[in-house]
Amino acid sequence: MKKSIIILFVSFALNFSLIAQLTVGTTLTTNNVSNGYTLFSPNFSFNTYLIDNCGRVVNEWSANFRPGLSVYLLEDGTLMRTGRGGNGFFTAGGVGGVIEHYDWDNNLLWTYEHSSSTFVQHHDIEVLPNGNVLLISFEKKNAFESIDAGRNPSLLNDNELWPEMVLEIQPLGIDSGVIVWEWHMWDHLIQDYDNTKSNYGVVKDHPELFDINYTPNGNDDWAHVNSIDYNPERDEIILSSRSFNEFWIIDHSTSSIESASHSGGNRGKGGDILYRWGNNNTFKGNVSDALLDGQHDVEWIPQGLKDAGSIMVFDNGNLRGYSSIKIINPLIDLSNNYILQSDTTYGPNVADWEYIAPNPTDFYSGTLSGANRLQNGNIMVCEGTSGKFTEIDTLKNIVWQYINPMTNSGITSQGDPILGVNTVFRSIKYDASYSGFDGKDLTPGLPIESNPDLSSCLSTNIQAENVDPFNLIYPNPFIGKVILDERIIGKEIIIYDVYGRIIYSSLITNKQIDLSYFDKGVYWIKVENNIQKVLKK
Repeated sequence: MKKSIIILFVSFALNFSLIAQLTVGTTLTTNNVSNGYTLFSPNFSFNTYLIDNCGRVVNEWSANFRPGLSVYLLEDGTLMRTGRGGNGFFTAGGVGGVIEHYDWDNNLLWTYEHSSSTFVQHHDIEVLPNGNVLLISFEKKNAFESIDAGRNPSLLNDNELWPEMVLEIQPLGIDSGVIVWEWHMWDHLIQDYDNTKSNYGVVKDHPELFDINYTPNGNDDWAHVNSIDYNPERDEIILSSRSFNEFWIIDHSTSSIESASHSGGNRGKGGDILYRWGNNNTFKGNVSDALLDGQHDVEWIPQGLKDAGSIMVFDNGNLRGYSSIKIINPLIDLSNNYILQSDTTYGPNVADWEYIAPNPTDFYSGTLSGANRLQNGNIMVCEGTSGKFTEIDTLKNIVWQYINPMTNSGITSQGDPILGVNTVFRSIKYDASYSGFDGKDLTPGLPIESNPDLSSCLSTNIQAENVDPFNLIYPNPFIGKVILDERIIGKEIIIYDVYGRIIYSSLITNKQIDLSYFDKGVYWIKVENNIQKVLKK
């Protein structure tokens, strides 16, 4: 007999009072939400949380630093996170400086500091299949170095510039690591400002290079790269530059020497840009409107998922006033190289897919944020500035929503307005079948918010065959002892409270059990495929 899933939604009020409007935690759930767990670290907290679809904490890690900024649950169930180490030499958003590795039980396995007066890790990291860690770092260049590389002196607001570098760190011991590969933006520059410099040239003819004078604001934080991802099938790295309004793909198959040059590696281009998308003005001049606007979290969609191999990006839309999710499928030739079109730009000319809210301004986060594809085809979205996580299905319907209750002034109570800042860099949802959960205790605890109300969310999923529901106990409501249906003698009975916690479990040996010690309220009783809602007076 074919099995089916019966989803029973609890829709009663705690203490039978009128349910107040949900302001934090899980504020919406439907039967189209994916089965999984969401990981996030509030920007003003030392904690990282893993929650279920009702917002109940399944696991929690307490770290030594606030996030700086990303956190990841690895395939072995350990947590890799960045930390804000307090570097006072770089004041840009996203500065971290520390990487920490914790096991499931919050034991610190490894820590690594990448922070000094001339460099610092920021925003994001990526853990490679071999266990090494890719990090993004600023590297400080003084005014002399910058001008010598062709920088216009009027674009040096503080007489220094912070180009990006990517380092691959092999962890050693419990607090050290060795750089086994590196790439520097500084090795791939062009400019048309100073013809006395060796990198002088026609910028629009070199989409593989970075114009050192692009962006007219003169900020030290020149490119503001805010995410990094790795493609194991292509051995490539993708970087998101908020200031350039575009993302870049570079070759990781090179040696460190080749990555500093313009040849070598699988694509034969060394560390030059293999593909760039989002803003042709960065190398073509003011030719068109940018396709991206302050974007975050550019990542490849993993194999096995819908649109695998395409690139997903959270496009913040600073100037538009509304955000969107875009999917881009780069044009690739038969040799697996990215196609440079006749106008020396990379296609596609528009995103292949885009999510914009029906009322566009309802979906907006000017900074932070991210999105990831889920096993069932849905997309988990984090609106970072409002701490709001939204899951949308393949028809662009909202099927789940959660609001981070942790602010810079403490934990918000359910029903209260959020008075502090509840920003989150990114939330990531992992499918329930993710290997990181193998052998782990996923028993949910309480939600993060104070005075939680799960009455509109709590659900029980049952794998059922020939379900024949009947009353398990009577009377209902009950006061003390209850009488059990004789058909369930010899079977296990499980009783849940309104938070979904198991509060009673026993093998049934007779027709009566004493539940007089239960608090007044609503409970759910489960025996095999049968569930009954009961009331204790």
